[in-house]
Amino acid sequence: MATVLLTGASGFIAGWVLKFLLEKGYTVIATVRSEDKAEYLKGLYPADSKLSFVIVPDIAAPNAFDEAIKTPGIDYIIHTASPFHFRVTDPVKDLLDPAIKGTESVLTATKAFAPQVKHVVITSSFAAIIDASYGNRPGYVYTEKDFNPVTWDEAVTGPPATTYRASKTFAEKAAWDFLEKEKPNFSISTINPPLVWGPMLHQVTPETINTSNDSIWTLMNGSQKTIPPLRVPLWVDVRNVALAHVLALEKEAAKNQRYFLVAGSFSFKEITDYLLKTFPELKGKVPTELTAPEPTAAELFGADHSKSVKDLGIEYIGLEQTIYDLGKQLVDWVK
Repeated sequence: MATVLLTGASGFIAGWVLKFLLEKGYTVIATVRSEDKAEYLKGLYPADSKLSFVIVPDIAAPNAFDEAIKTPGIDYIIHTASPFHFRVTDPVKDLLDPAIKGTESVLTATKAFAPQVKHVVITSSFAAIIDASYGNRPGYVYTEKDFNPVTWDEAVTGPPATTYRASKTFAEKAAWDFLEKEKPNFSISTINPPLVWGPMLHQVTPETINTSNDSIWTLMNGSQKTIPPLRVPLWVDVRNVALAHVLALEKEAAKNQRYFLVAGSFSFKEITDYLLKTFPELKGKVPTELTAPEPTAAELFGADHSKSVKDLGIEYIGLEQTIYDLGKQLVDWVK
């Protein structure tokens, strides 16, 4: 079976990518930032699993992935390593450089040291698709053809959410620019999800929970006194996103394509109602009153995921199943 280099293997999405790769019989070389993270992931799988690790402490460092990519026998690369948070002190150092330079480092090293690699799959985001200047954009349907027009000046001077969206946009554009200018032996696919929710395999605590799942955790732990405003009304299950990465390696149709992975729309009121029905012990902690009226579906943009269904065969998990599977994990944390 083929060998896959998986970057950022200790992340939320990558944890599931790793699981699916091993289940399918791939040999996996995983990059993580520390020995501690490697030991945690080793503990999830049998000792005879075809899994090894390379430590990459700083993905924005020059030539960060060179040694990992020099490992003999790599057939494919899945690059998930990129920050997703809004704790921004220095926009360039905290978000822009790790996302952009990390992607460039992987592609440059692959061309230089691993000419045998056939395909590279990159975790991008709906952040690289949406044009936030239009707001709710009623009636508009986003597809893979859309690209966020954010500028570098907006990225550096704007709020953290703008910086994050820009980091994903510029990182993905860097990948497509590399493909056009460098003409490498490999093809590329990008996976572009919106809010990603679902059960967690990676090493996590209430204090270190990933940003997207934290939006559900804060609805359960009593910290949200009212139901928060709806900002991005689209979501997808982490297991669909992870499987799409693996399928993009295997499908001829996925070469040099973007995939908008989206299960559908949601409202936080819908989620809080479901949480209270399913986990009655959370009564008094889950908010019931809206901070502000939630827009209707007709007042929001939509999304077309047909390309992911047609090319990759994705069967989307429903919202209640996702929230139930995640909620089962989180409810044990509630004091």
